Amino acid sequence: MYCVSLMDRNNLGIASIAGMGSDLALVGSRYSIVVLVFFITYVILQPPATVILRKVGPRVFLPGITLAWGIVMIGFGFARDWVTLILFGYSSALSRPDSSLAVHISYHRNAVFFAIGSMASAFSGILAYGFSQLNGHGSGSGYLGLHFGPTAANPNAPSGIGPGIAGWRWIFILQGVVTCVVAIIGAFLIVDFPELSSKTFFVKFLNEKEVAFIVARIENDRADVIPEPFTFRKYLEGAADLKIWGFAVLLGCSTTSLYAIAYFLPIILKNGMGFSTAAAQCLVAPPYVVAAIAMYAFAWAGDKYHIRGPFVIGCGVCGLIGLPLLGFVQNVGVRYFGAFLATTAGNAAVPCVLTWQANNIRGQWKRALCSATLVGAGGIGGIVGSTVFRSQDAPKYGPGIITCILANGILIMVSLILMFKFTKANNRAAAGGKIIERLHGFRYTL
Repeated sequence: MYCVSLMDRNNLGIASIAGMGSDLALVGSRYSIVVLVFFITYVILQPPATVILRKVGPRVFLPGITLAWGIVMIGFGFARDWVTLILFGYSSALSRPDSSLAVHISYHRNAVFFAIGSMASAFSGILAYGFSQLNGHGSGSGYLGLHFGPTAANPNAPSGIGPGIAGWRWIFILQGVVTCVVAIIGAFLIVDFPELSSKTFFVKFLNEKEVAFIVARIENDRADVIPEPFTFRKYLEGAADLKIWGFAVLLGCSTTSLYAIAYFLPIILKNGMGFSTAAAQCLVAPPYVVAAIAMYAFAWAGDKYHIRGPFVIGCGVCGLIGLPLLGFVQNVGVRYFGAFLATTAGNAAVPCVLTWQANNIRGQWKRALCSATLVGAGGIGGIVGSTVFRSQDAPKYGPGIITCILANGILIMVSLILMFKFTKANNRAAAGGKIIERLHGFRYTL
């Protein structure tokens, strides 16, 4: 479900270069506005969504919102104008699947989870290219066909609307159908929280003995696996812990680059580097494959050496190298290499940050609040990433590139501050001083 939601997210940039931009008159800042409205609603809805997820469980919540998301994606394929696209953007934010809380409460495999998602993002461009080949097929209202008319290269060309349904519309329609199918299958196969996972009504993920082992292991690690009664006081009191906001800043900085690349890399490849529409759609894939490999490598090394912060810093350094190459170099090959580094920086940093905070936060509702602040900050990063890449700055998007460079610099600085704070707290606790997270023997992961 997370994979198809990522593929749906990437479709906006891919569809834009396949004809959506001209058909819906996405001139000026309209494309950025369409992306922006999604994130505003997304940020507002995340705190209550984490509470609902904790109360009803992922087995009910995730398939339900994924099905709603798929239906909205199909609706994107029938948008009449860019204002309609905005309305669908608001609706899609209501149903954006977020399974990160379920993952870090339970199964500590963020890197595999996000690496699979990155691979899905890699092949979304190739899949979208295949769907777009249906251009002109199907039937419906006249406005659904691909629009054509005069261009700068051919100012005297006739204008009109082609037959059938435009290729970019097929991208949304068919990908939305795939999402709905995955949601229905997920309703039968999705795994609940560990303490409830043996009660899945179709396929049993864990038996009672395995559930008891996992629950005991998590309880021994952080003593918070047993659900606590919900109160607003307990939910909000974690906001006084500054490290929660530090992690939120880290994720916001990471997603600034992540979403900027997701929504604008296809446009940069076509309009900035001169690739054809088909080539731009397919060339999106390799950087995401490399990012997936980097995610898994960082996770393996992080588990082996019990560290997380250095890998977050490594992602920031990667971004500081790759983004200037992508934005300020003339050679197309070097710019494309910069796209590899920039994509790796944004995507690989996210599971590193999520795992780092999961290792250092205790308490069901404190964890839920932290998840809400993380996803909210991630949405703010999306707002920044979607608004600083302006059409008037094409083809190199200098202000957007500089903003992402600054975000990676802040990522490095805040990571160093948190590592210093955690080292100091660990040394104090080891010397018999203040207990960390109200649990004897608990130590921060650096």
